[in-house]
Amino acid sequence: MKILYEDNHLIIVSKLPGEIVHSDKTGDTSLEEMVAQYIKETYQKPGNVFVGVVHRLDRPVGGLVIFAKTSKALARMNKLFAEGKVHKTYRAIVPQTASQEQQGECIDWLLRNPKQNKTYRVTPNTPGAKQAHLRWRLIATAERYQLLEIELLTGRHHQIRAQLSGMNRPIKGDLKYGAPRSNPDGSISLLSYSVRFEHPVSHQEIYLEAPVPKDKLWQLLMARAEEKK
Repeated sequence: MKILYEDNHLIIVSKLPGEIVHSDKTGDTSLEEMVAQYIKETYQKPGNVFVGVVHRLDRPVGGLVIFAKTSKALARMNKLFAEGKVHKTYRAIVPQTASQEQQGECIDWLLRNPKQNKTYRVTPNTPGAKQAHLRWRLIATAERYQLLEIELLTGRHHQIRAQLSGMNRPIKGDLKYGAPRSNPDGSISLLSYSVRFEHPVSHQEIYLEAPVPKDKLWQLLMARAEEKK
């Protein structure tokens, strides 16, 4: 667990692929528990420590995760998310395509299957389906891969994974959504890259970027994206 930002109200960490945000049936130690232990030990707090999960990332995804250290901060961050005032971008490595499009918007109707832990693109009149909306742009290319930057305009289960798959751009390593092979470490090449919002208590602007993964392809594509700026 790498802490990128901390004050009396919030703590923002860089999650590694494979770590879980919230405790689940696997029994593996979660980031929520790691953050609580860190606060307890660092500040010598007796008893239970409050840690509020503001949002989640899928287990095979890395990048920024926000936690609240107080109930007030949690309530206010939940309100900011609900009002669309937390601006997050993701970066995803996808296979090279013949398409010449450099950017676009994608609107689908998605239906979650809890038993399969998978989300499907369906017709708009499907019972239980929810509209999903994202923007994307191509920011770097390599011999066989592209790096996309993605802005989520809605927050649906497996939204980026399902929608990119529907665009014939399955995320590298994401077997569940059509990638031909897995990544060696079990990750998928999707990164919760940046976050920008007004701090719910101090009202200062917070902007953070996730560290670049150590993988050589990530390093190459992220470097090329920086060169194009």
